[in-house]
Amino acid sequence: MSSPTGSTAAVPAPVNDRNGSGRGRYGTRLIAALAITQTAGYGVLYYAFAVLLVPMSRDLRAGTGQIAGALTASVLTTALAAPWVGRLLDARGGRAPMTAGSVLGTAAVLAWSQVTTLIQLYAALVLVGLASALVLYEAAFTVVIAVCSPARRAKALLAITIVAGFASSVFFPLTGFLVAAFDWRTTLLILAAAYAALAIPLHALILPGRDHARERAGPSAAPRRSELVRTAMRGRAFWLLAGAFLAQTGAVAVMAVLLVAYLIALGHAPVFAAGAAGLLGVLSVTGRLAGTALSARRPIALVTASIFALQGAAALTLPIVGRSPAGAIGAVTLFGLGFGVATIARPALLAKRYGTGAYGSISGALALPVMAAKAGAPLLAAVLLPVAGYGWVMGGVALACVIAALALVAYHRI
Repeated sequence: MSSPTGSTAAVPAPVNDRNGSGRGRYGTRLIAALAITQTAGYGVLYYAFAVLLVPMSRDLRAGTGQIAGALTASVLTTALAAPWVGRLLDARGGRAPMTAGSVLGTAAVLAWSQVTTLIQLYAALVLVGLASALVLYEAAFTVVIAVCSPARRAKALLAITIVAGFASSVFFPLTGFLVAAFDWRTTLLILAAAYAALAIPLHALILPGRDHARERAGPSAAPRRSELVRTAMRGRAFWLLAGAFLAQTGAVAVMAVLLVAYLIALGHAPVFAAGAAGLLGVLSVTGRLAGTALSARRPIALVTASIFALQGAAALTLPIVGRSPAGAIGAVTLFGLGFGVATIARPALLAKRYGTGAYGSISGALALPVMAAKAGAPLLAAVLLPVAGYGWVMGGVALACVIAALALVAYHRI
């Protein structure tokens, strides 16, 4: 494996989960377990918040903006914790950190159900953010990259993200049903119990532990990991990847927050706007399938860059064609195809260039600015919106997607 500087680095080989039927069965169990826990984790620790926003605002006697700020605090906490979690996963394997994260996530949701003030809400959501760093995609992908052979990684990541891609489709209506039947506090108690029942035993019983991490890394692993991380971060390739995924993640976050409101501003009925925006979740699965299939024949960096460029074109044309239902659906469809592609492209690109020896640490370092963009970009757009208007904000989204595409093209040429 070539290092970012062009020299050859000694990178420990990944465990080949096809060496024997036992390893193959274990890989299948691992992928199934992570698909379940990622779906439950995103549903409980992230998507439920949107459904509970209004009843929490009413009960806590706070504005929706004040309540929504707690979710921003949660995402920022996840970003800040990502480098530390990556190092922890490299050193200890997935079992202990992700099991502890499941316990913390359960406790945080239970605490969330009992809050009576804004300060308590923010404190509970900070704990949710820390738990998210320990149990959601970044952590799960580190485990998959370590365990699965290179030939199977793409399919493993795809399987997990396809299943977890339906988390919003499951947990939005489920949370809404529970709120209607009970109240938001009881809803959180039920969700916490369900998450604990699924995530804690699966993480504790299925995931690889510290012995596997030591076997994979070999002797003197910590100094070698530190050197691999330093070498990666000194290279141009790392910062091109960081710039690409930061820009595209920010663009996606802005679109996710503003799309419904913008479609209504273009003259569409709220029901149509919500339905069109709902296509994003379904299309993210379609985009992942298409991206993975194309990447089997073409370089993944160029495939991903092309999809990002399509997103930029969609954002640029939405103000022009979006007043008609067909035009709005067409633009949303183009943008939605890239909605989830970065989720599987980023770990694939990192593992291919840097290997598995320090994957968690390098991935965590890259996740920090990317997750910060996810938290900060919608706030920036909200500040600019009254001054610049939706058209200019969509232009900014398009520009970010183009920058992301160009950065990946430059990365491919290194």
